[in-house]
Formats: sequence, C-alpha cells, structure tokens
Amino acid sequence: MELKGLANLARGQPGILHHIVSRSSPSASPSPSPPPTLSHSNSPAAPPRKPHTLIFVGGLGDGLASVEYLGDIVRALDATEWTVFNLILSSSYGGWGMGRLGKDIDEIAQTVNYVREYKTPVYGSGKVVIMGHSTGSQDVMHYLNCPNPRPAHPVFDKGCPGVLRPQVDGAIMQAPVSDREGILWVIKCGTARDSPEAMRELYNKAVADARKHTYEDNDSVDTVVPLSVTGRIGYPPTAPVSSRRFLSLVSPDSPKAPEEDDLFSSDLSDAQLDKTFGQVAGRGLLGHKLLVLYSGRDASVPPWVNKEALIKRWEKAINTEEREYWDRRSMVIPGASHALSDDDQAEPRRILVRQVTSYLKDIESS
Repeated sequence: MELKGLANLARGQPGILHHIVSRSSPSASPSPSPPPTLSHSNSPAAPPRKPHTLIFVGGLGDGLASVEYLGDIVRALDATEWTVFNLILSSSYGGWGMGRLGKDIDEIAQTVNYVREYKTPVYGSGKVVIMGHSTGSQDVMHYLNCPNPRPAHPVFDKGCPGVLRPQVDGAIMQAPVSDREGILWVIKCGTARDSPEAMRELYNKAVADARKHTYEDNDSVDTVVPLSVTGRIGYPPTAPVSSRRFLSLVSPDSPKAPEEDDLFSSDLSDAQLDKTFGQVAGRGLLGHKLLVLYSGRDASVPPWVNKEALIKRWEKAINTEEREYWDRRSMVIPGASHALSDDDQAEPRRILVRQVTSYLKDIESS
C-alpha cells in the first residue's frame, strides 16, 4: 500500500520533508523527537502565498502517501492558499500496535505548533486544520475531547502529563469506524481458516491472556499478543500488537465501559457519547466546526450499523445550546469504500474532495 501511494506521489506532487525537533515547554513533559512530516509544496503555477495548513493523519498501518485520495486533495488545493502536511507519527506504518492515542495527540500538538512557527514569520497567522482517516479520526476526536494537557499514562508517562495542545481552526474525520465492531464482525462470520466458534474461542483466550499479562518487568514494559493470534483475527501478521493496545482496540467491556480507542461504536450510549463528542465544546480546542465524512460502503463496518442514524447521534452529542459544532457538510458518502481506493471510487472521491475544499474555504474566511 505504501509503494502504491509513493508512486502516486512521484507523479507530480513535489514535497518538503520536515523533521520536527522536540521543544521543551513548562507545560509539557519531555518527550522523544516527534516524527517527520511531508509537506506538499505548491507547484510553479500556484500562488506563492500558502499561509493555511491541512495536517493529515492516516489510520492503522498508514504512512507517507499511502492514502490515495490525499493526492486528489493536494491537487485540488494546489492553486489555493493551503498546504497539505502528511504527518508520520511514531505509530505510523507498523508502529500502531505498540502506539496509543495519547502519544499520537502529543505529536499532533507538536506538529501544529511547528507549522505555526514555520509559517507565521513568512505569511502571518494562518489557519490550521487537522484531518484523520480511519484511526486518524480517533486521534482527531481524542485531540478535541481529552483534558488538556491529557492525563499521564500510569506506566509510560511516569507521572508527567501530556503536551499542552493548541487550538486548531478546524477538524475533519473520514471513515471514523469502530475497530471493536469490525473485529466482532470477523468473529461472527469466521474466516477461510477458522469457523465462528473457533474464532470466538481464539478471541476470548487472547482477551483473557492480555488482561492477565498486560505488562511485565514490574509493570514497566508492554507484553505482546502472539502474532499467530492477531494474524488470525484480522490484523496484519507482521505487525506486533501490545496487550494494552489490543485491549484498547477490541474494548471487551464495551459498551458499558469503552476503552480509549472505542469512540465510534454504534452501541455506545448517549451518556458515553457525552464523554467524548460532548466534551469538545468545553475543551475549547476546535475553533470552527467538525466535518465528518463516513464511507457508505465501508467493509470495516458491520451491516447492522445504521450509518446515517449513527452520525446523527454524534451531531446531537457535539452541539450545544450556545453553539453548533457539527458542520452541515457532514455526510455518508454513497458507495465510498473505507479509503476510497477501489477502482470504482472516482465519484466518491470527487464528493470527498468537494466537501473538504468547501469546508476549508469556509475556514479560510471565518
């Protein structure tokens, strides 16, 4: 998938590779150097002024230019005042299985600060929008609703809180699917190798083992779920998945007590949505509105999920009496696959680009 994306990148989308150097801050805990990003530069025919920025965050396993429709967005914005940054997190590519949303949003916050420091001396103050695809959408929602700075992780942060996150002007979520419901669908259907009964037994044992041995070495190091297990229940057989991240993704106590990654499941109660979507207004990190683009033919979504009804519930949860945070361009894109990468996706991709560029135009003028 990455090679295909890089081939698209090579067909006329030049860029600048930035390595974002860690900056210390009184309000932020020391951390390793954040990841590099790819900034698609403007072409010679485009206006030289590019004050505004769209920061794109991919999903599990994604990396540089691996989401093909990003090239369509880059081309659509080429003649505008927007630049696209394809952010490579420490959890990108095969690192997702050992990653966590908390670290992701720290790195996104550092990227937002870097972009503003990089562009402001040249262009003045510009707009910054974050856009997530798939699990990148979980990063976007976590960025907007989590306490600021986020609470310290009891194992990995050693009592230090996360990075103080700056406000962003806008936010987009594309293909915000539930990893838990996707796994439950695989278990329900079985695979070519395993019957549904065998899948359920395998899954139950994996959950029990992960709960029993989540950490080792005095609770300071992640344990890893055997690749022979994760590869059979739907994850890539080459990507190590920690017991901690596995439990977060499959969230076995949901819907009553969802884990960090379980933000978008259709069976979460309104009370649970109030703890996520409903916290966006109070955090004050979203300057404009949230645009949600759900794929109408997403193979990661079980058939029992009513997509239209689900995003209506999200809209109700995020809006307040004082202000509307839900962008009315939000929609279920008819016929769209998960990443809009199939051969028949020309029209869904056209709709996605139309919605995104229209939204950014409003952000620019707001």
